[in-house]
Amino acid sequence: MTGTLIFIPNGKTTELEPTPLLAEATVVEEEIEEDPIVFDGLTEEELIAKINKSLNSDLEGKGELFVTYSLEKGVDPYLAVAISLHETGCKWECSRLVKQCNNVGGQVGSPSCNGGNYRSYETLDEGIKGFIDNLARNYISKGLTTPEEMNHKYAASKTWASKVNKYIEEIKAK
Repeated sequence: MTGTLIFIPNGKTTELEPTPLLAEATVVEEEIEEDPIVFDGLTEEELIAKINKSLNSDLEGKGELFVTYSLEKGVDPYLAVAISLHETGCKWECSRLVKQCNNVGGQVGSPSCNGGNYRSYETLDEGIKGFIDNLARNYISKGLTTPEEMNHKYAASKTWASKVNKYIEEIKAK
């Protein structure tokens, strides 16, 4: 085996024999972890960004809560956001029910909001979680997973499902 020439800064060269360590060197590949796909071919970060593009007024910036809590409870995040947008008007400016009672999704129950039939929550985050809990408990767990299946129970309007689906399409397109 021939040696390797090494150049030394003072102008002299020295010949060295190759070492066994160099001959047996192995390449260590560094694993790069990618963010896992969590829903609809998107990572959690991508899904949150997409959802946030549809949230305005009082719901602005609440995409992370909608996404993480919906996924935790087995609820389609697009569906949860679409229903909340339809029921509260938060596509533009949220309704009085959201502003005064932190009620997202038009939930009835107690504690009462201003003496009416609609439920009141202490904070908006609690209202969002309560809404998603309601979807998980009273719809998803009973096999009602689409607006069409939910329509008869959620709303008296026969056009409710088509309106919610329109919101879902808009959210997905962003």
